[in-house]
Amino acid sequence: MTTSTGPKIRVVVLGSGKVGKSAVTVRYLTKRYIGEYSSSMDYFYRHHVEFDTVRTEIEILDTSNCEKKGCLYEHIRWGEAFAIVYAVNDRHSFHEAQEILNQLTKLKLPSYYTSLLLGNKKDLEHCREVCVDDGHELSLKYSCQFYEVSAAENFAGVSLAFQSLLREARSVQLLKSLPIRRKLGVNSVSKVLGNIFGKNSKGDRKKRPSLSI
Repeated sequence: MTTSTGPKIRVVVLGSGKVGKSAVTVRYLTKRYIGEYSSSMDYFYRHHVEFDTVRTEIEILDTSNCEKKGCLYEHIRWGEAFAIVYAVNDRHSFHEAQEILNQLTKLKLPSYYTSLLLGNKKDLEHCREVCVDDGHELSLKYSCQFYEVSAAENFAGVSLAFQSLLREARSVQLLKSLPIRRKLGVNSVSKVLGNIFGKNSKGDRKKRPSLSI
């Protein structure tokens, strides 16, 4: 079977410090877990995935200290798919994730990006400060996917979360490229995407893909 090449997807990994953004990213890319990273610099990766015989290049920007360096706006403008990471044992990081999601809604049109709320450090259940229901509610509010994982213990959960984000991003790209989009307009495209991915409206809050692994 012949493999074709699709447009690349730009992914930005966001979150406050010490939530395991780099550990999650490297776990997905290499299946390895590395616990300690420099918290003062961004990391940039290129990767390839294949969806339904379509080979797609992925560019992943693993960010650091956006709130201090003032580069959040640039990263959001650059990206198409966003993984917003918090630590389940750190309530403050959850509030930071909510603020990032809020900034996304202000800076990006809803039909032009996809997002994933990712609760990391699920292995630290004994000191959990953010319950699973909190993550579900926030994902419903911002119409994003939600997963809880442990980068330290489980590759499968991290891989599934990223694949779900990338598949949705790929679907959004395909929908945006359709000629009918010119006739629909942004609001109608958003409605179509909502029907496909279960994005909620005020009157009908549909649950997005979510899993705790």
